[in-house]
Amino acid sequence: MAEDTEQTPEEQKPPSIPETGDAQDETKSVESARNEESQHGEGSEGGGTDEFGAIQENGDELSEDAAALKEELDKIKVEPPQIQDPSEIFDPAEFPESYKENLPKENLVLAFAENFRRQYVHLYRDRKPLFLNPVNECGVEKFVCTTIRPTLLPYKILYDWDGAADFVSDYLNFTPLDPAHELPKRLLSASTVLKRQKGNCFEYSTVLCSFLIGAGYDAYVISGYANKETCLMDETREICPLLKKKEEKKVEEKKKEQKKYTVKPPKDLQSRFEQKMAQRTTKAAEDEAERLKREEEERQAVLEKPPPDPLHGLRVHSWVIVLSGKREVPESFFIEPLTGNAHPITSDNYLGIESLWNNQNYWVNMQDCSEGVKKMNYDLDDCTLWEFMFPSDDKPKLLLPEDELDDFEDDEEDDEKEDERTKKIIDIPPSWIEPIDIKPRDFQMRCPQGKKAKLYKHAKLEKFAHYLMKDGLVCRLSMYEDKELTDLKQIKEYYSNRVDKLKERVHNHRTGWIVEFYKPGRHRCLKEHHYKASGPGPESERRMVFYDEARVDGLQMREEMPTEMTEHFVNRDDFLYYRHVQFGKRPKKFGPAEVQSPRPIIKMVEKYHHNEKKPANEDIAEIVFSVAEERIHVIYHTEDDKISSCTREFLKPGNTEEKGATIVWDPENHTTFQVDMHSKDKKKVEIYEMMCKLIDAENNCRDRTRQSEEEVQAILNDRVREESTSELEISVYDTERNEKAKKHRAELERLQAEEKKRRQEMELDYLAPFLAQVGDPEKITPKLAYKLKEDCLSDLKQRLIDKANLIQARFEKETQELQKKQAWYQQNQVSMQKDDEEEYLNYCSEAMFRIHILELRLNRHKEMAPHKYMELEKKIRSDPRLAEFF
Repeated sequence: MAEDTEQTPEEQKPPSIPETGDAQDETKSVESARNEESQHGEGSEGGGTDEFGAIQENGDELSEDAAALKEELDKIKVEPPQIQDPSEIFDPAEFPESYKENLPKENLVLAFAENFRRQYVHLYRDRKPLFLNPVNECGVEKFVCTTIRPTLLPYKILYDWDGAADFVSDYLNFTPLDPAHELPKRLLSASTVLKRQKGNCFEYSTVLCSFLIGAGYDAYVISGYANKETCLMDETREICPLLKKKEEKKVEEKKKEQKKYTVKPPKDLQSRFEQKMAQRTTKAAEDEAERLKREEEERQAVLEKPPPDPLHGLRVHSWVIVLSGKREVPESFFIEPLTGNAHPITSDNYLGIESLWNNQNYWVNMQDCSEGVKKMNYDLDDCTLWEFMFPSDDKPKLLLPEDELDDFEDDEEDDEKEDERTKKIIDIPPSWIEPIDIKPRDFQMRCPQGKKAKLYKHAKLEKFAHYLMKDGLVCRLSMYEDKELTDLKQIKEYYSNRVDKLKERVHNHRTGWIVEFYKPGRHRCLKEHHYKASGPGPESERRMVFYDEARVDGLQMREEMPTEMTEHFVNRDDFLYYRHVQFGKRPKKFGPAEVQSPRPIIKMVEKYHHNEKKPANEDIAEIVFSVAEERIHVIYHTEDDKISSCTREFLKPGNTEEKGATIVWDPENHTTFQVDMHSKDKKKVEIYEMMCKLIDAENNCRDRTRQSEEEVQAILNDRVREESTSELEISVYDTERNEKAKKHRAELERLQAEEKKRRQEMELDYLAPFLAQVGDPEKITPKLAYKLKEDCLSDLKQRLIDKANLIQARFEKETQELQKKQAWYQQNQVSMQKDDEEEYLNYCSEAMFRIHILELRLNRHKEMAPHKYMELEKKIRSDPRLAEFF
């Protein structure tokens, strides 16, 4: 233990880990079996040699030839080859020096840890050894605290604990400890574990703790004991997380404030005794149902209870604890790194804790674990509960008042000197592992080879990387009726990045129904599609739900049967919210097969919401088009003070189907029922116009029905085409998968290279203008070469002088304008207003800025002009056409 907090065994009792009688009996049986085997090995020859050298076996003597043959055969020995996993072998040349040797500070920490271990073993001889300094990939001992490297990768999902835990559990493959009751001899670095994509529970916890500490959580790796299912990542008795119902938050209804002059509600005339008796009966029924449910759950729990584990309480396991405080964590909790699930700190899955550590310190548990971890306290500052290895002052200290500081100055100086001396000795070195890095493509794969399957209670969960499956499948949840996972009940499939916006498909094998869910943005605004697997074609039983806010007609849902179709609308200007159509059977036709005719319409019903701007007895609530009977029945809305509604019924004239025909009015074709006997009857002209409008409305309803049928057929055709092609959306920023982006980038690079080559070919020849003046001679004479040189240099000299003069002229112009402005200001300063003065000051500031820039440009030009002149002269002398003359 730490030197300043040593305790005798009498002063501090060690924690006891639960150990069942089965485990003790198995341990004794293993030891007795080993003793019997050793005794049998010592005296199991079964024979000896006599004085003549003959070998006796089972009481029979061997001849000399047989004995010689036996001796020759005994010389032949075979040893079975040992097959070693190549992935477990590491080449030290692949790792940096920090993996292959320890720094002086690391050796000092290892020596301190060894001293701590010796004191721990001396004080607690009956406790298991601590997990302090396992070897790494290169066989070098490393302190476990230095194996944690806090890292925050540039992926949003790793910023929260749940996303990081899910990623680690999916990204790695689990390797169980062997043997299960002993600590591992080796602990690989997090970077190596992520490259291999597999590890044991300690390596899982180390990787997850590195991510959590990097994200700002107060996380620790725990070394302890757990039950068999947790240690072996057996979730066959657990409910799949996707099937767990989220707790709905109950919103408390706010009580309405009763105003002083509000009308009192009518008295409740119901019998209080009857209400009480009804509540009692309901409560008794609910209690009985709850009791039966509880008994059934207990019976199922007994049936599904795992068999007794002979190593219960001895199985070594590692997991992560996140303490409250940082990142606004309200309560401490456990994280199981193998599954990514969170557990309360009183979970029954964990049976005991030996020690825990982070990247700064190491703590040993001093609490009793005979009842598991339910009653444990995680106050790491309490030395009676947790024995630390290194003293630390991470917690903020309280400041003393100024008048009390003088009394403690001397003591604090001594303590500071001692603390500084102690810190220099036991300061933990930084992590020795390589920086943790996950490439974007590996991160997108999410699982080893992009696939992973998990078994749960009556369920199987399969995960796939994005873009791995051609149809965009990322998750498949299969639910079964039995524990053996043979009787398939339902399949849920989740999709991503599909062009058709499909995000989920549910196939119920019991009922045969298939439900498809779509994201917003799909053509025709389809949201849900319910249909039977046996009848995916048109004119069968189905239900379609739409994004009504994105449709012009406000269609919310369409239900279709072989002989019926119902549509529901919302937020329409004409207040229509319901349309029901009833179809008849198609007449049989003889002869060659032709295009299938539409189903005949027998009846159509439309319902409307009440328009508050119209009287109720004049606002239509329902229209029934009896096409087969050629009748139109109209029902109006009911007035508030009436109990029935007004109705009208029209019998369609016989010539309504003829084009251009005049509709003849017959009073016998109209009947009406008026609730109010004193209401005035409508004129015949008004009734005639109403009948004409209703006939047009019937034709319009028939056209809408045919359009709905065509839309259903088009949607089904689109689904067939989409399922056959299964196109996926690829972002323009995904340069690896986007072929269009690849081609576009290649084309841009080709054009850029061509442009660069063209510019090189069209680079200006500084001798070309002067050679053109002399007629571009084929051969250059010394005199002509000297002339070309002088002309070219004089031309450059003149251009440099002209440029300097131009800059100077602009400088003088700006200066003159500023002087004029200043003179004007001197003359009008007395009569100027504040706005004019501010405008003058702004002008002066801008003018001085321009003058300063011109001055800098002129100075720079004067400085660079001689260098340009000398550079041109050097180019002329080295030009292959004039080089022989200079």
